[in-house]
Amino acid sequence: MLTVTSNLAHFFRSSSDGASRALILPVDHGTAIPVAGLHDMAGLVASMNPFYDGYVMNYGAVCASGRAAGGRGLCLRTDVYKPAHGGNPNHGSYRVYGAAEAMRLGAHAVMNMLYTHHPEEDRLFKEAAALIAECHAVGIPVILEALPFGIGRPADYTAENIGFAVRAAAELGADVVKTAYPGDQDAFAQIVASSFVPVIVLGGAASGDERVFLQGVREAIDAGAAGVAIGRNVWAQEQPRRMARALQAIVHEGASVDVALAQE
Repeated sequence: MLTVTSNLAHFFRSSSDGASRALILPVDHGTAIPVAGLHDMAGLVASMNPFYDGYVMNYGAVCASGRAAGGRGLCLRTDVYKPAHGGNPNHGSYRVYGAAEAMRLGAHAVMNMLYTHHPEEDRLFKEAAALIAECHAVGIPVILEALPFGIGRPADYTAENIGFAVRAAAELGADVVKTAYPGDQDAFAQIVASSFVPVIVLGGAASGDERVFLQGVREAIDAGAAGVAIGRNVWAQEQPRRMARALQAIVHEGASVDVALAQE
């Protein structure tokens, strides 16, 4: 049986400065938002293999397109994360899969939301803790996507709130924490330093400014982030391979934003 460490190695590799970092492409948005950029999942994944270390997919997408990943890390999304809509109750996230499904699919990790201060925080913490316990029992690492209050709430993503969410996820037993970059490099460096597990950065809503977006990634890496897991700001772009190459240059090659933007 593979261990948590050996499974995580599918996502993390040595970068030009010797640090171990991950470049992950989430394509798990199909249960949460319209996904026009994901109409050909297998084709997209195959085209991204030269740049990426791993992918985050929903169960059905792994079944349909997982082979296109070509042996790179596969992370199974174990929950459905839903933004509040209209007058519907805000459940935030609810777990639907676990270790058994990850093993059945041959996934190397799982990912689940953890919202701090959410109205259903008690359930979310219990679901995440149960997932960690069952996955660690069979050597599967858990990435918790830790955010304050819920998804799509950038005004709440302050350094203080993000710092608490990251620490809570690490304390709960996450092997990696995925979170938002608060826009303050010094504050984020403190968040990373206070976490005893690697912290990777999400991309959030699609950005209309490549330079501003990549500058945020550069700052997060300089602050100690162990990589990125960014989806819409890659596959929703007009030239997704160009953006993927730019991220690879920053995360694994130590490139500046100018050098990254000049990549072909």
